[in-house]
Amino acid sequence: MSEVEEVDERVSLDLLKHKMAKFAKERDWDHFHTPRNLLLALVGEVGEVSEIFQWKGEVPKGLPDWKEEEKIHLGEELPDVLLYLIRLADMCGIDLGKAALRKLQLNAIKYPAPNKYTQHP
Repeated sequence: MSEVEEVDERVSLDLLKHKMAKFAKERDWDHFHTPRNLLLALVGEVGEVSEIFQWKGEVPKGLPDWKEEEKIHLGEELPDVLLYLIRLADMCGIDLGKAALRKLQLNAIKYPAPNKYTQHP
């Protein structure tokens, strides 16, 4: 089994998108990476993350009661969700970073923060 080297570079959605595209191209997987197939793979990976939490009940921030191997397992599954999401967006022609920023702006309009100085309890 080969060692996985630590990445010492700034990570962006664009960097991950390009690395995913290169990874798929090198393996001749582009014809498999249709939006539908990527969505189904993404859902499967979300299911794997769900399994990790399935019998945990409510979990506090930072996972203080989790064993180290459980945290490692979660840290191996969450990137699968992220990478499939990025690849899906790329295959659909969506700039995920810009779409996320736009969504945050729309949510700020839809759910404005209360003004603590003028709102009454």
